[in-house]
Amino acid sequence: MPQEKYSGTIPVGTLGIVALESCRTLGQKVNDYIVQWRREREHEHASTIAFTGYERDNYLIKAQCPRFGTGEAKAIIKESVRGDDLYLLVDVCNYSLTYTVCGQQNHMSPDDHFQDLKRIIAALNGKARRITVIMPFLYESRQHKRSTRESLDCALALQELANMGVENIITFDAHDPRVQNAIPLKSFETIMPTYQFIKALLNNVPDLTIDADHMMVISPDEGAMGRAVYFATMLGLDMGMFYKRRDYSKIVDGRNPIIAHEFLGKDVEDKDVVILDDMISSGESVIDVAQELKRRKARRIFLCSTFGLFTNGLEKFDEAYDLGYFDRLITTNLIYQPDELLARKYYLTADMSKYIAKLIDALNHDASISEFLNQTGRIQVFVQKYREQQEKAKEGSH
Repeated sequence: MPQEKYSGTIPVGTLGIVALESCRTLGQKVNDYIVQWRREREHEHASTIAFTGYERDNYLIKAQCPRFGTGEAKAIIKESVRGDDLYLLVDVCNYSLTYTVCGQQNHMSPDDHFQDLKRIIAALNGKARRITVIMPFLYESRQHKRSTRESLDCALALQELANMGVENIITFDAHDPRVQNAIPLKSFETIMPTYQFIKALLNNVPDLTIDADHMMVISPDEGAMGRAVYFATMLGLDMGMFYKRRDYSKIVDGRNPIIAHEFLGKDVEDKDVVILDDMISSGESVIDVAQELKRRKARRIFLCSTFGLFTNGLEKFDEAYDLGYFDRLITTNLIYQPDELLARKYYLTADMSKYIAKLIDALNHDASISEFLNQTGRIQVFVQKYREQQEKAKEGSH
């Protein structure tokens, strides 16, 4: 972490991080990074009043959302936040949290988490200098456009946050970034974890040959084309795509069932393949794609997804791994990771906590975050180091 970058600037306000219960683990990691950096940073204005509370042992603000017996709730902020530059972290996908409704146990849904976020903002009561919401999985992002007579939930949620005084919204790999058109006067950033995927893959698979003859990137559907093109371009690889042939005469679970996955692209025989997607929900589609690639004699298959939801459990992935359909599964720690997922031998985590800490630290100084949004240079340096290490290993073996 370059310590001199912010040496001549003063913070917007005293930094405060409100990690909702759904995001406690990630929030703690982010806090620990910032504590370490600011302890090591030498600042020319450190003795001035603007830097009161700049270097602390903890930036986490104590807050909670207790519930009544009926299931209703309220938010309580347990310390002063007047004039603070606040960053609220929430994971709307954390289903592990429960609460009771008239003696019955309920698991918290995305609706519950979003409601708690609004309660926290309401409890701040206009005292904070600035509020930034970091919501890795954008609430209702799959309901981002209208095709029939239906609700526009994501746009409504963003407008609600903007109307409550939120200045910045940061999310990761939004299902459709154009939903930010709902709040054109507010700051909205959607960040791709491409660098962290490449880092996790190359750090754990030492024998990849990164060229178009030995490796390929696959988009599992037309919606994931953009991220697959960028990933392939960064590594100098070819890209292929599957498209879903659907039965439009039927609707099952709210959508038209998939009949088959059709492939467009070059031959994948004997190539290592990276399949990229924004989320794995039930996992049926990505496993079908992996199976199709194996049928076309692909060598090793690596599944990369920003959000591992695993709504139907992990049994299908265990079975697919045992059958040799894929070799590694990589998702981020931006949302809740159950212990059974972390215990799987085929699973790798793309850790995003340091990245979020860098974003918060930069924004607190009102510094540009463009270098964090465009990761091209960082990726190229990392890939070059990997290739150099491979060359040294070859020379050592001779």
